Amino acid sequence: MKELKTTTRFTVRFSEVDSMNITWHGSYVSFFEDAREAFGKEYGIDYLTIFGNGYYAPLVDIHIEYKSPLIYGDEGIIKITYKDCEAAKLQFEYEIFNARNDKLVAKGSTTQVFLDKDYNLVLYPPNFFMEWKIKNKLIEQ
Repeated sequence: MKELKTTTRFTVRFSEVDSMNITWHGSYVSFFEDAREAFGKEYGIDYLTIFGNGYYAPLVDIHIEYKSPLIYGDEGIIKITYKDCEAAKLQFEYEIFNARNDKLVAKGSTTQVFLDKDYNLVLYPPNFFMEWKIKNKLIEQ
């Protein structure tokens, strides 16, 4: 099966560290969000595309394992991989590395589901999502 992945970089800002000068654990959720945005732009499944097709895609699960700290000014590299499944959801896995020494900083995963404009859970993959999968060779027509 084809894997869709992308890589993006960021620099740890002062507002993202705690009093020990270590990246605050909650900042990693934002780093994951930045990676999903980069992925969406690269593969044509960004939030505006989802919304424009009549859906929302809220997060329902976030998992993060912290391995090594980043400090203020460090550059991070996020590798994001889309994990395909038959359900009406978006699943991603992440790895964050310190660009200075290529050390694994954190890894994790997220799951998003589809809601319609009335905030009802969508149980079957929306048509635009299935077309996106076909376009990206995740499934055949």
